[in-house]
Amino acid sequence: MQKPKIKSNSAKNKFTQFFKRLGPGLVTGASDDDPSGIATYSQAGAQFGGKLLWTAIVTYPLMVNVQEMCARIGLVTDSGLAKVIKTWYPKSILYFIVFLCFTSITLNIGADIAGMGAVGNLLYPKIPAFVYSVIFTVFLTYAIVFWKYNRIVSVLKWLCISLFAYIVIPFITKTNWSNALVETFLPKIEFSKDYFLMLVGILGTTISPYLFFWQATMEAEELDHKGIVVDKKVISAMETDVRGGMLLTNVVFYFIILATGTVLFQGGIHNITSVEQAAMALRPLAGEYSYILFAVGVLGTGALAIPVLAGSLGYMMSETFGWKSGLDKTFTQAKGFYITMIISLAVGLVIHFTGITPMKALLWAAVMYGIVAPFLIALILHICNRKAIMGKYANSTGANIVGFITLLLMSTAAVAFIYLLLF
Repeated sequence: MQKPKIKSNSAKNKFTQFFKRLGPGLVTGASDDDPSGIATYSQAGAQFGGKLLWTAIVTYPLMVNVQEMCARIGLVTDSGLAKVIKTWYPKSILYFIVFLCFTSITLNIGADIAGMGAVGNLLYPKIPAFVYSVIFTVFLTYAIVFWKYNRIVSVLKWLCISLFAYIVIPFITKTNWSNALVETFLPKIEFSKDYFLMLVGILGTTISPYLFFWQATMEAEELDHKGIVVDKKVISAMETDVRGGMLLTNVVFYFIILATGTVLFQGGIHNITSVEQAAMALRPLAGEYSYILFAVGVLGTGALAIPVLAGSLGYMMSETFGWKSGLDKTFTQAKGFYITMIISLAVGLVIHFTGITPMKALLWAAVMYGIVAPFLIALILHICNRKAIMGKYANSTGANIVGFITLLLMSTAAVAFIYLLLF
């Protein structure tokens, strides 16, 4: 009777170790499905039905490849992405990248804050949306400065479970599964401005520049904290983490498009202009509580993503100007790092008062990422192919092929959209 018990314990230990490895990746995956992502995927389903389902399949290996390259850069150099660029490339390149990323990330923060304010107003309409936005901004600023990020994650990650409600919707509604499978694996490209706007938005919100900086820096920090030496085992653990986190992102992303395509598109709602309309996709499951379920998902992912967004900016600026940084440091130990995050939240809050609707701001934040990302991906590929930087952990042929496909797809979609927008 002993042998089966040993096997069982061994299997249990492997299972536990696997999920421990997925911790940071799952958080990154959840933060990638932030309010900007929810808005973009919801609009994609409402406007085009299942025509963009194929993007969830195509983007997965591309996301994994880019995030693995960024993670490898952090592990091998023991530095964040901005510091590597500063060390090995002209400062003009770094300043150009920082300018593009600061603009797009701040817009993303503002869009997320506006989205959170809108769902707060959805739950209790007597209080204006902007008041909720101010409250959320003050709370998140306090949490970022005075709480450890792990504490924030432990409180908020459970709220993100509400995103899995979208997975249930297609199974309890009249979903045309044969049509969905065709649109997933045999896509029909539509040459219109709206289609390419949505395509660029989807690519931007899944292959997001802020995650490139976040991934590299988190790997470098973890290396320092644990005092480990990079070897094949460390690289393998990182790859498991990244693949698991990105898989979570894309499963949710696929089912949000499928759910909104089934409920909203078939229900005649093709243009989402408010959070109320977006929440209607959950009505078949939650009924009159669909607003609550939608709000919990937006608030949970927003509160999880905004520290990642602001933290990415903090690390980027700190590495650029040589400031001390780290979420494990106090405000007095890393003033420039924390002040950058506070400013980004304050600027993001101002965006709320520009008159742009939260849904439009969320979508355009994703589109801006889609335009910025090709510049960064090209640079990441160059870094990962320099033996002087990466040594024996330079890119393999396979990583380069997938990387160049990613660059080509992102660039083509962005150029096509700009062309259709102008001409």
